[in-house]
Amino acid sequence: MRYTQLRSFHLVAGSGGFNAAADAFNISQPTLTAQVGALEAEFGVELFVKRGRRRELSDTGRQLLAITTRLFAEEAEVQAFLSETRELRTGRLSISAVGPFHVTEMLAAFNQAYPNIELAVKLGNSAEVLDDLASYRCDVAVLAYIDEDDRLLTMPYRRHPVAVFVRRDHGLAARDTIRLPELEGEPMIVREKGSTTRRAFEDALARTGTKPRLVMEIGSREAIREAVIHGLGISYVSETEFVPDACLKLIPIEGAEVYTYTHVVVLKQRESSRVIRAFLDVVMQTRDAFGAEPRTS
Repeated sequence: MRYTQLRSFHLVAGSGGFNAAADAFNISQPTLTAQVGALEAEFGVELFVKRGRRRELSDTGRQLLAITTRLFAEEAEVQAFLSETRELRTGRLSISAVGPFHVTEMLAAFNQAYPNIELAVKLGNSAEVLDDLASYRCDVAVLAYIDEDDRLLTMPYRRHPVAVFVRRDHGLAARDTIRLPELEGEPMIVREKGSTTRRAFEDALARTGTKPRLVMEIGSREAIREAVIHGLGISYVSETEFVPDACLKLIPIEGAEVYTYTHVVVLKQRESSRVIRAFLDVVMQTRDAFGAEPRTS
């Protein structure tokens, strides 16, 4: 097995096909085909299967892609380590986050401290973000909730109050605050299962024995906002994620602690990376400067 064969497989698999890889990396398609074919022949495996006119990864190919992703991520880290100066005047940091509200403040602070470090940001749900971290597709994950995991280093960063929001002509719109029991029987539009905001809100409802009437489940903050504007029900949101609208009223919750949290997460085995360590230091300084009240876990 040659390094060039693995590299060719990785480029083709990551690009979605031989032609796409050839165009993207300025390598001839016959060269890529020959390299991948030699790898398959040497080990007697099928890495791609035909689906009509397309060639897609086989199960073996998908498993090998997971391995080569880690391999070339480590290679990239070695190259970055050798090329960076001690002052971090060059380099790249990739971040996966569950939402822009959780990460923008950190990015601004890091960019101010290290303006020559290239930042790449990808947004996704919690499962996607954790998968990016575990698969070395990102250096840092920013999450609202994280289970204990010995592989991970977790830094609490912020907590955000959750509030109810209603249409301006709703009976509750005249209220400046609201208690959870007052939501009994109210038509409620909720986030998808797995949403950390939904989990925090439903845990608080359960503590008070309150049962709103669930009328709709939507996996998008923007779509929920539109549903409330159209009078389909009321909902809830982290106050930092509420987008003001003349048709909507945000009502803080009184008498109950309902929060979502922001956590910065890295792989423990990579925390000694200079650029990752620098990002964690900036995050800690920013958190402390803003007087946050992070929850420790």
